[in-house]
Amino acid sequence: QVQLVESGGGLVQSGGSLRLSCAASGSVSNVVHMAWYRQSPGLERELVADITKGGLTRYVDSVKGRFTIARDSGMHTLYLEMNSVKPEDTAVYYCSANALVDVSMRQFWGQGTQVTVSS
Repeated sequence: QVQLVESGGGLVQSGGSLRLSCAASGSVSNVVHMAWYRQSPGLERELVADITKGGLTRYVDSVKGRFTIARDSGMHTLYLEMNSVKPEDTAVYYCSANALVDVSMRQFWGQGTQVTVSS
């Protein structure tokens, strides 16, 4: 099992910056992939950015050049640096981890942190 706790959300003005953190505990050594998702009211949860244990990253087009995903070497903490934020970035942001449990890959979720961007 992997437990995830997000922090760092809040209210920020358009054009500002915010840094989200996700603390992982439990069977962290089995984590192979971590990601940030977000969900706005009435919309489906979408993948914002992800990172592998090897450090490969991907971003949804709408945040490329503005957001940066990073993690510490042991996959204990995941970060999302959000710059030049826009009102459309307003959402609940969730941390996710994929870990090998027994013989299968399982996905774990944090409880989410609210990010609100004012115009």
